[in-house]
Formats: sequence, C-alpha cells, structure tokens
Amino acid sequence: MTSAETPLVAPTEPPATSESVGTVLVAGAANLAISVAKLVAGLISGSAAMLSEAAHSLADTVTEVFLYVALRRGRKPADEQHPFGYGKESWIWAFIAAIFTFVGGAGFSIYHGVVTIVEGEHTGDYLVSYIVLAVAFLAESVSFAKAVKQIRGEAGRWRTTPRRFLRHTSDTTVKAVFFEDAAALIGLVLAAAGLALAQVTGDEMWDGVASILIGLLLLVVATMLARSNASLLVGQAVPARIHAGIAEDLAAIAVVTAVPTLLTMRIGPGEILVAAKVDFADDASGRDIEAAADEAEQRLRARFPEIRYVFLDPTRGAARPGR
Repeated sequence: MTSAETPLVAPTEPPATSESVGTVLVAGAANLAISVAKLVAGLISGSAAMLSEAAHSLADTVTEVFLYVALRRGRKPADEQHPFGYGKESWIWAFIAAIFTFVGGAGFSIYHGVVTIVEGEHTGDYLVSYIVLAVAFLAESVSFAKAVKQIRGEAGRWRTTPRRFLRHTSDTTVKAVFFEDAAALIGLVLAAAGLALAQVTGDEMWDGVASILIGLLLLVVATMLARSNASLLVGQAVPARIHAGIAEDLAAIAVVTAVPTLLTMRIGPGEILVAAKVDFADDASGRDIEAAADEAEQRLRARFPEIRYVFLDPTRGAARPGR
C-alpha cells in the first residue's frame, strides 16, 4: 500500500479554527449575561416564559463551554496512541453539549410551562420582562450575526451555499452556535408573544404555552445536533460532490486504469482521510506507481486542502483482453 502518512495542515485551517473559537466565546459571553438578566426578570414578574428563557440561555452558556472544550481538545496533535489525532473528540464534547441542551433547557421549559398552565400563577410587572427580552434580542442578534458571517465565509471557501455548508460541515461548533442562536431569537419572540397574550387576555395559560413551545424548540435543536455529531462519530463519509471530485482526480492520473474502490472518512473538523483501491496500468513500474501516489496526494490536497491522509492500495482490476 502506498500512502501519504504525514498530515498537511491546510493554510486556511488555522483562521477557520480561530474564528470558530471567537464565535463560541462571543456566544458564551452573550448567553451568560442574558441568562442572568432573564432570571432576574422572571423572578420579578413570575413569568414561566421568562424563567424558561433564563433556563434556555443558561443551557446555551454551558453548551458554549462544552463547545470551547471541544475545539481545544480536538486540536491536540497526533501521538502514538492516536495516530490520526484527536479530531473526533471534539464531536464527543459537542454531543454532550447537545444532550445538555435537551435535558437542561428543553426539560425545564416544558415542565415549567405545564406547571404554569395547571396552577395559573403569575405575579409582578410585565415591563421588566419586555425590557430584558428586547435587550436580549439585540445581544443574541450580535452573536447570530457573527455565526452567519463565519458560515458565509466558510461556504465561499468551499464554493458552496451557506445552506449546503451547514448541512455537510464537520465543524459542529459553528453549526451548534448558529442553530442555538437562531433558536434563542425565536424563543425570545415566543416569550414576548406569550407575555403579551397573557397580559391582554388575563389568562396565564398563554405564558405557559409559550414556555412549552420554547422547550419543544430546544428539543428539536438538541435532537438535530445530537444526530449530526453521532453520525460523525460513527465515521461519516464526505459529501457526494467531494467524493466525485476525489475519484475524478485519481482517475486522471496517467498510469491509473481504474479506481474500483474509494472510501473516505471525516476524522475531525475539517480533516478527511482517503483510502482507495487503484488499478494501475500493467506496464507501470514500481517507480511509476510511487510517482503516481505522490501526484495523487498533490492533486487531492490542492483541490481539497482538508484532506490529511491519502492511502492508495494497488489492486488488480477486472480481467481485460490480453491480460
């Protein structure tokens, strides 16, 4: 088997990773400040939706801590025990973050909403809650804008759309921040609507309904992120477009007759492993095959800088006339 065993760090990777850290830190700082403000407003007003929003922001704050750990742990260099590096560990921490959102945020919100509907208790002034919600919306918008900026930049680097990038990216930290901030903005609107309806109608049921809807929203986001990280941990292949590009580059090498088997796997955020069975021409010498392996490595890394390892296995192809 011919292999490219020394990982090449793509020139675009350090800025992307640094930007992910910045996005997580901005989101974490915003969520911490907002969670305290929401908690105070919820205690003063007695609003279930406000307390749910406080739990929501607190869960997001803890989530950002997990995501920060994910980024740091995932960047540890490869060693003898982990020859392909620690990239997959970042997905473990991101998975834990999703579970925490599920338990800490969604569970509390739904429970508190049900209690409010059953008991119908509400005390205090609505004004404080409205002010906090407005300020929180502005703060969350700043964090969301930073996540959107990073996603657009990364999508441009990959020459794809932001939507497609979000669906296929292995950087689950920026994906988590984006969806959590989007959920936070929607949750703030739901909380404001629940408070307004409760104030206008005098029925606290609307406050409880808003709390339950916020919990369900968190449940959807947590489930989506957990499934994404679980798929990456199991060993996810690259998207079909990249797979086709890799196969095309390998088949374009002069002494390559066919590529009967091509396997890819994401081994970390922005890191790809390629393994292929390659049928070389019958008259290709050992020197030709070595040169072809070097050419394959250069071609693939030039087109897809995230490729870290390339393993080519010379394999006899299907029988051909005269063979």
